[in-house]
Amino acid sequence: MKEPLKFKFHVKTGDTVKVISGGSKGKQGVVAKVDTTTYRAIVQGVNLVKKHVKPSAQDPQSQGIIEIEASIHISNLMVIEPKTGKPTRVGRKLNEKGKLQRYSKKTNQFI
Repeated sequence: MKEPLKFKFHVKTGDTVKVISGGSKGKQGVVAKVDTTTYRAIVQGVNLVKKHVKPSAQDPQSQGIIEIEASIHISNLMVIEPKTGKPTRVGRKLNEKGKLQRYSKKTNQFI
């Protein structure tokens, strides 16, 4: 079985991002998890869906309808630049130490 290709994404865990399309368009949040096999990310407080939960043997109190964050395709997310607070496109270039690092294409500064 072939192993899926590994890409470097413009979004990483811990980034503050803005949703640029879909039902949650315009909302901001912090990336909690990035799934590299399906190209999707879970953003805290964004794309909330309701899930019906049955009580289990381990936790009989957890039941009813709960709201959880569903994943969003990473193409629908833009990184928010920490200094200006505005969404920006992300590129990669070598820093002073010769290591590839992400930078903001709007202000040309490293993220």
